[in-house]
Amino acid sequence: QVQLVESGGGLVQAGGSLRLSCVASGLTFSLSMYTMAWFRQAPGKEREFVATISGGINNVNYADSVKGRFTISRDSAKNTVYLQMNSLKPEDTAVYYCNHRSTSSWGQGTQVTVSS
Repeated sequence: QVQLVESGGGLVQAGGSLRLSCVASGLTFSLSMYTMAWFRQAPGKEREFVATISGGINNVNYADSVKGRFTISRDSAKNTVYLQMNSLKPEDTAVYYCNHRSTSSWGQGTQVTVSS
């Protein structure tokens, strides 16, 4: 059973940066073999896609709203996926979730709040 634990959220001023981490456990293979993603959910809104990194070839893809500001990466030796968030905006405020695509497993989420 895949388990995901996110961390790194917090309160930051607009223009600031945060790095989120997602530690995966219960994997059958190396983390590098799996497609992983970050989603977010703002109050009163549906959960939305933020970024994904594909298994094997590490293709990355981003939502238009974060392109050029956010970077997804992973360290397979640490079983960890990262989301580096720069130039944060108040509209980035949300709970951020890590997702293991093939099992549709989710973490508990980490709150990111960006003040103006």
